[in-house]
Amino acid sequence: MTKQLEHMKIALLVTDGFEQAELLEPKRALEAAGAEVDVISDKKDSVQGFKHTDKGVQVTVDKPIGTVREEDYDAVLLPGGVVNGDALRMVPEARKFVQAANAAQKPIAAICHGGWLLISSGIAKNRTVTSWPTLQDDFRNAGSTWVDKEVVRDKNFVTSRKPDDIPAFNQAFISLLSEKHAARAHA
Repeated sequence: MTKQLEHMKIALLVTDGFEQAELLEPKRALEAAGAEVDVISDKKDSVQGFKHTDKGVQVTVDKPIGTVREEDYDAVLLPGGVVNGDALRMVPEARKFVQAANAAQKPIAAICHGGWLLISSGIAKNRTVTSWPTLQDDFRNAGSTWVDKEVVRDKNFVTSRKPDDIPAFNQAFISLLSEKHAARAHA
């Protein structure tokens, strides 16, 4: 694979309870494309993943959420997992981080329950998105248009529903990042 994302830094925001495949597979795809991915969390050393309802791997935290700035990153990745999504949206630093990334028009990719942070950050209004189906009322109440599709790209957002959608999610996110990277190189 080409290193089309070389020199790009991705902030992967996560806490305990993430869906393992929704963190590991996009992270692996981004790194294979040449991006640097930092796991950023409100937890200190590591975060606990799940494979549906069973405990999965622990992932090392690279940086605490309180020490990072949006301007140090080119994009944001929000994996799902109901526990992760629900807990992370209550972290003020996480909300501020995605608000700043959105204001700077940086790519933000959310899968499954990762979209809850978009809602709680107040940046989902007037956007077309997808997510795990149980979030559709939350998105609609936030002023979004929710659709049941494998992947949805709306401006700087890329959203998907579930682990089965990861190949399309990765492709759409890497495509958006490649466009941003190319535009930056020509600026």
